[in-house]
Amino acid sequence: MIDVLVADDERPALDEIVHLLRPDPRIGEVLTAASGAQALALLSERTVAIAFLDIHMPGLDGMELARAVSALSEPPAIVFVTADDARAVDAFDLRAADYLLKPLRAERLRRAVDRVLELGETAAPAADEVLSVTVGAAVRFVHRSDFRWVQAQGDYSRLHTGDGFGHLVRIPISELEQRWADAGFLRVHRSYLVAGDAVTEARLSGPEPQVSVGAIVLPVSRRLLSAVREALVRQGMTR
Repeated sequence: MIDVLVADDERPALDEIVHLLRPDPRIGEVLTAASGAQALALLSERTVAIAFLDIHMPGLDGMELARAVSALSEPPAIVFVTADDARAVDAFDLRAADYLLKPLRAERLRRAVDRVLELGETAAPAADEVLSVTVGAAVRFVHRSDFRWVQAQGDYSRLHTGDGFGHLVRIPISELEQRWADAGFLRVHRSYLVAGDAVTEARLSGPEPQVSVGAIVLPVSRRLLSAVREALVRQGMTR
């Protein structure tokens, strides 16, 4: 069982999260705080596995609190619980384990706990797959880790490396999506797959959601927007 902390300045919201956490048999003690300052004081004295933080709290807000607790000797995993859907990229930068939107659902909260526990387990890194690509009259062998983003071209895919070169392979992007998911590649659009650790900027709110890989800007499908946001936050925790 794991101990957790919930920090929210709105009592009904705090009580709701506690109510949803209690039935989970993995959850031990649930500490509560009505402000960022109170949460920081508790976390300085007690070790917990997860801190569920509201973002907009008076005084020390959730983002500032997350930065402060990262300096602790045993910092908790951070899960933001907020009504603000525009701060996911900030959460990604802070390496938050998850980003939950209010109103909160019990199923989504359980998935956040699952994610933290999975991140805590030691996992063997995925083998770096090698693909053969044709360059002029020669065949070159390129590691998957050298590719930054992929563009669908019918039954083919064009693989783009960090040096700007694109290599056409006869593999559908849907197959690469499945094969490379464990290596951190995520589908952002029906035509694009991107390496999560290659994303240098994400603009996931507004009329045209997009991610950038250096100078390359790729559109994000609205249908995939939630999954992309969650994936970027998740990978931010492991980078």
